[in-house]
Amino acid sequence: MKKQGYKKEKHESFISKLFNSVLTVLLAFFIASQVSGAANNNLRIAQISDAHFSSFENNTSYKILKSSGELLDDAIFQINTSGPYDFVMFSGDLINAPKQSELKLFTEHANNLIYPWYAIDGNHDINIDGFLTKKQFIEILSESNDKMKQDNIYYAFTPKKGYRVICLDSIIDYKVTTNGEIYQEQLDWLRKELQKYSKETIILVTHVPIYEQFSSPAHKMLNDYEVKKILKTHTNPIIILQGHYHAARIKQVDNILVVSCPSLVTYPNSFRVLNLNYDKNKVKVDVYLKETRLKEIQTRAKIRLMGTEMLLGEESDRNGSFELRREE
Repeated sequence: MKKQGYKKEKHESFISKLFNSVLTVLLAFFIASQVSGAANNNLRIAQISDAHFSSFENNTSYKILKSSGELLDDAIFQINTSGPYDFVMFSGDLINAPKQSELKLFTEHANNLIYPWYAIDGNHDINIDGFLTKKQFIEILSESNDKMKQDNIYYAFTPKKGYRVICLDSIIDYKVTTNGEIYQEQLDWLRKELQKYSKETIILVTHVPIYEQFSSPAHKMLNDYEVKKILKTHTNPIIILQGHYHAARIKQVDNILVVSCPSLVTYPNSFRVLNLNYDKNKVKVDVYLKETRLKEIQTRAKIRLMGTEMLLGEESDRNGSFELRREE
């Protein structure tokens, strides 16, 4: 009897171990699938704005142009060593003087990024006298960057399932001005993009702000009301990345999150990192401000500029976590 009892206990122990092993394997698969799903839903972006790269100009009262290359290289180094990123976005004013030679030099720096990079034009990138036209701008970027092989200066792409990036040309090139405008042909295209990708989370990139960081009639987008009206037709989240004002601001307007990026050459000499995650009902967006590690240059940038608090903003303008409503 004792022998039979021993066999029974041994048998039960084997079944128990088998059950626990199967349960462990299933649990491991479940956890792995959850992690994999979370990774697939995640989008990580670095935004650099107003780099104002210059190979020959002296500093101005508020732009540290002589150190623009160092500041750009430092931002690139920080991004390369803090990844992974799905892509890096330059949101206008890549260069300070609109010259083809300067843009080509800029791309040599940008190509040191180990992640895909994209760019839109700023008012400093385009010259109405023909030194650097919009056509030449996109041609030079196309020649140096395989990710930007398109004819239009405005364009869109899908970095990952669930997300659509729309890059707008907000620069007026028929007169000298620092105002911006989204012209009619592009408005029609934007409307079609939003209709086609109605289920997607939109990342909209523009140099001249759709939502002003602060009032500046000489810099604002002239038809911002029309653009906002189109954006409000999109019921899923929109994250706007913008620059031009050299100021750090974050603002949520209903289901639109507006992220304004400061300049690399003006205090606080910073760029942005955004981390997006979505599930069935919402998109969570974490926004960070990343300052240059070149503290001596940053100090020089600060002491030569009045109103640094306006550019740096509040803590809530620099870093924050936000949730936007999402519909399947």
